[in-house]
Amino acid sequence: MKSLSGRLRLRPYLSVFQMRFRVETQYRAAALGGVVTQGFFALILIALYRALYAAAPQAESLVHTVTYVWIQQMAFRLLFSADTELAETVRTGGMAYELCRPLSPYGFYFARAMAQKMVGCALRAVPTLLVMLLLPDGWRMAPPAGVWQLGAFFASLLAGLVCVCALDNIAMAFTIRSLDNRGITNALNLLMVTLSGNLIPLTLFPDAWQPVLRYSPYAQLLDAPIRIYNGLCAPGEALERMAVQGLWALALVALGAALWRKNQKRMVLQGG
Repeated sequence: MKSLSGRLRLRPYLSVFQMRFRVETQYRAAALGGVVTQGFFALILIALYRALYAAAPQAESLVHTVTYVWIQQMAFRLLFSADTELAETVRTGGMAYELCRPLSPYGFYFARAMAQKMVGCALRAVPTLLVMLLLPDGWRMAPPAGVWQLGAFFASLLAGLVCVCALDNIAMAFTIRSLDNRGITNALNLLMVTLSGNLIPLTLFPDAWQPVLRYSPYAQLLDAPIRIYNGLCAPGEALERMAVQGLWALALVALGAALWRKNQKRMVLQGG
């Protein structure tokens, strides 16, 4: 009976996920534009890193860095895809209708965010991967270090997705209070770009910074999965990294849900 009750409680959120999933698959032209844009930036970054390594070889392998660049570009949509409809709902007062749903608003928008990011990432990553495989050696990403690393990479990437969705909903909790998402969103994006490995691979930062960077919540979004893919983590260390991701995911989800519940108790609705 408990398992049946749990499935019944999850079914509405799965329906929300499926509906948003179908909506996102309609944006094929935007996905094509993303493939061209991210592929262009990947080639520019790889050219810069190749020049850097030619002038001053780094401790990190160039092959690993090239792989890092391709994965960070293919996962771009996973990190940077805000739910603009939610921000508009807060601004216009439409949140009043959302509170009438027999669902948790936090869970509702969390499911939407996961579908939006997963579909947006897949629509861009798969074509980019196919085109990238046509490039010569030194310009394309390396295969995974092993079958185990490939499976652990996808599991780690899923954990990173949960973390980034939780961070987005925390930012939106502050937006509900301030009615303007620009400040908190810009601050979040700045930290995300720098500390997730999207701007510069975290493996290229000084060794003294690595312990702090590695265990920050932002490193769990992208850096941890890529290190596992590249085989830079032994199986035991990879499991430790995934455990850290799980702990951050639980903490961020709990914090976001608490902020949303607090907002529901004292909320001022705008609009006509």
